[in-house]
Amino acid sequence: METKDILLIALPIITAILSSYLTYLFAIKTKEKEVMTKFKEEKYSNLIIALQGFVGSTVSPDTKRKFYEEQYKSWLYSSDDVVRSINELTKLLIREKGKDSNPQEGRKVVGNIILEMRKDLLGKTDLTYKDFRYTDVT
Repeated sequence: METKDILLIALPIITAILSSYLTYLFAIKTKEKEVMTKFKEEKYSNLIIALQGFVGSTVSPDTKRKFYEEQYKSWLYSSDDVVRSINELTKLLIREKGKDSNPQEGRKVVGNIILEMRKDLLGKTDLTYKDFRYTDVT
C-alpha cells in the first residue's frame, strides 16, 4: 500500500473525528453559557427585587439586608462592572449616612446597577440609566 492510499483512507477518518470533537466542544460551551446566563438572570432578579428596599415607600431594613446578602454572593458570578456599580450604591449610602440622598443621584446609581446587569446578560444595550424607572406602587 502506498502513502497516497493510506492518506486517502486516514484523512477522511481523521477529519470526521476532528469535526465531531469540535462540534462536541461547541455544544458544551454553548450549554455552559446558557446555564450561566439562566443562573445570572435568577440571581440578578433577586438583587433587583431587593433594591426596592432602598427606594420610595418600599424602604425596608430587612430588604436592604437581603440585598447585601445577595450582593456578597454576587462576587462569585457578577461581571466586574456590576460589582463596581453596586459599590457606587454602597459609597452613596455611606456618604449620606442614613439621610435621604439626592433623588437624581440615587436614580442614577440604581439605574446603573440595572444597566450593568443588562449588559452582563445581553452583551450590549443602547439604554442608559435614565431609561430605568422605579414606580412606587402603594
